[in-house]
Amino acid sequence: LLDCDIYGPSIPLMMGIQQRPVVSEEEKLIPPSNHGIKLMSMGFLLNDDQPVIWRGPMIQKTVQQFITQVEWGQLDYLLVDLPPGTGDAQLSLCQTVPLDGGVIITTPQEASLGVVRKGIAMFEKVNVPLLGLVENMSYFTDPSGTKHLLFGSGGGIVTAEKLGTTLLGQVPLVPEIRAGGDAGQPIVVSAPESLAAGVFREIAETLLLQVSQKQLPRV
Repeated sequence: LLDCDIYGPSIPLMMGIQQRPVVSEEEKLIPPSNHGIKLMSMGFLLNDDQPVIWRGPMIQKTVQQFITQVEWGQLDYLLVDLPPGTGDAQLSLCQTVPLDGGVIITTPQEASLGVVRKGIAMFEKVNVPLLGLVENMSYFTDPSGTKHLLFGSGGGIVTAEKLGTTLLGQVPLVPEIRAGGDAGQPIVVSAPESLAAGVFREIAETLLLQVSQKQLPRV
């Protein structure tokens, strides 16, 4: 799991690991791991609350180094977390390594979907296939079982249909996801039998199927 949100790295917190990576004899960074997943993030290289105040070329160089100067070893998959938008991190990644595809994350309201459509257009311009769309914070279910659509409804489905792509899943708004992220225990680890964990597994299984069907070279 590669965290390319250089300005706001959150993977160390959400995956529950803060140690700095060590350097191998080949002078490459050895990625720390937790929950069976190798991790690399700018957050491992910074002191607490230290900001990154860089221009575009530095972002580009860092993304390239995270791909080429990290001792990833033999991987099944390399999942890259990108910041919102169409900035330097996205373009640098697309120019550095061939990608099996991109996954777009949105919330149901139009304000989010407008940004999402720009991101999709960017992937098209750099010839990265779109694997699908995930709608986050889709709904909240109260203790009585009533479902509340706090951010509207249908945005993810409509956008996926317009683009001819797959709506991979609708992640509910539940406190356990937030609590697990803050504690470094993803909900698929802390509450594997929960509804939300099941949604994440379904998303992952659909993605695995799509990537295997495409039969593209992987990192």
